[in-house]
Amino acid sequence: MKKETLFIKSVLKVVKNIPKGKTLSYGDVAKFAGFPGSARAVGTLMKNNHDKSVPCHRVIKSNGEVGEYNNGGPNKKRAIPKREGALRRLNRLSRNTAPHSRIATRR
Repeated sequence: MKKETLFIKSVLKVVKNIPKGKTLSYGDVAKFAGFPGSARAVGTLMKNNHDKSVPCHRVIKSNGEVGEYNNGGPNKKRAIPKREGALRRLNRLSRNTAPHSRIATRR
């Protein structure tokens, strides 16, 4: 069993709380998880995620591109948020607002 570090637990908590129809960038997820500057590590974690309860398709690049998706490639990653209503106008959460009030950031 893979040991879950504080980083992994924090990132997964943030991603699991991104509402349907919304997206966050890898950098935003890192910031809300309490690890600003760890966008690439978030990307690696999402790339290796196979837990269906973690909506990694809601995490996108800061430039608005969807990036890769380990469950079907970028076309599938683009289709899921579009179906949820997130990619009509790049319906991103505010950089200043955590995706859910239950998310506690590390200080």
